[in-house]
Amino acid sequence: MNLSLFASRWSPYIGGCLVGVLAVLSVVVTTIVIDKPKYLGASTTFVRTVGFIEQSFAAEHVENNAYFEKTKIKVDWQMMFVVGVFAGALISARLGKTAKLEMVPPIWQERFGPSPIRRAIGAFVGGSILMFGARLAGGCPSGHGLSGNMQLSVSGLLALGFFILGGVATARLIYGRRG
Repeated sequence: MNLSLFASRWSPYIGGCLVGVLAVLSVVVTTIVIDKPKYLGASTTFVRTVGFIEQSFAAEHVENNAYFEKTKIKVDWQMMFVVGVFAGALISARLGKTAKLEMVPPIWQERFGPSPIRRAIGAFVGGSILMFGARLAGGCPSGHGLSGNMQLSVSGLLALGFFILGGVATARLIYGRRG
């Protein structure tokens, strides 16, 4: 098992432990700093980002939107967490020398062909469906799955189980059985 930051693949056990440490630290640090625990999650950041963009074009609409009265448009710790996830993935791929620009991944190309437009449309539609579901559920897999289970929440355990089932069913539907 390679523990080097420069390894092309990291141990999923080490990665899982580090995510667990991060989840606990997020609660401890936010409790100490702002006197209110904050749990890991990401989907609200994407809604706030859309709110930032929409403010540029239709500020009055955002101002009168009841959703943004509860979910304030702001740069907060969660937005920095999401930026850190993207930055960390890029840095990790660069250090492990596995970073590459790939318009159409081989598994997608094998099933749907080499069109980057088809891939972009598929990614956009899939992301939109996932975001709609996350907002409908009041949180994303990291919010319900990680943070919910960290609090021993029955709803978190159920949500995580259904996230896994949904992912397996979708992968089988789209890609079929492999190997």
